[in-house]
Amino acid sequence: MKRKIIQINEEKCNGCGACANACHEGAIEMINGKAKLTRDDYCDGFGDCLPACPTGAITFVEREAAAYDEDAVLKNKQAKMQEKMRSGGVSFGRHEGCPGKKAMTLNRVSEEGEEHTTIYKKPTSRLGQWPCQIKLVNVNAPYFDGAKLLVAADCSAYAYANLHEEFMKGKITVIGCPKLDATDYSEKLTEIIKNNDIKSVTVVRMEVPCCGGIENAVKKALQDSGKFIPWQVVTISIDGRLSD
Repeated sequence: MKRKIIQINEEKCNGCGACANACHEGAIEMINGKAKLTRDDYCDGFGDCLPACPTGAITFVEREAAAYDEDAVLKNKQAKMQEKMRSGGVSFGRHEGCPGKKAMTLNRVSEEGEEHTTIYKKPTSRLGQWPCQIKLVNVNAPYFDGAKLLVAADCSAYAYANLHEEFMKGKITVIGCPKLDATDYSEKLTEIIKNNDIKSVTVVRMEVPCCGGIENAVKKALQDSGKFIPWQVVTISIDGRLSD
């Protein structure tokens, strides 16, 4: 099929790897110091990699290419996540089903390797509106007009202690869990983006596979809204780190 897809100019590529990190689908890999589009079917045509490239080596072209395969992308993400957990010393052990349901204990340790408790100043909530659940918000609520929108997975605020200061501050936050709600948020998010002057969209999700639903819903909403809005995806590991 003929469709819009990225093209990488190897002469302009400086090998920084920013585009590979920005590609949420894993379509770009660094090979011999240069960025390569290795899988046409992993490229969704949104171009998240374009603004990340400092040399302007990436452009859109329209050519014959395999259709975007969302299922293949999800399976690839799951495989990489499981490999990362194994290499990072996080083991799920023998477990059937979703890795996100596996019980585990997370020990917080200092840089010296000793468990410790730190006394913090009383934090300030950065939640800018109510309600915050995606399924409860009014798509025409006045706080959406001119907002920087944060779409966050329910678990992210518990896994990442500084979510309020680093991500929620100055934004309108909506949260959800596609696994528990068993729903597709894309239709409602489309209405929010379409009906309001949204300045930017940030997605904060967990690294578990089921959390991909919230990322995919935002992608679809941005596409269906017909608007070109800056957006990014931040992934948090189960033990509370920002994933690379």
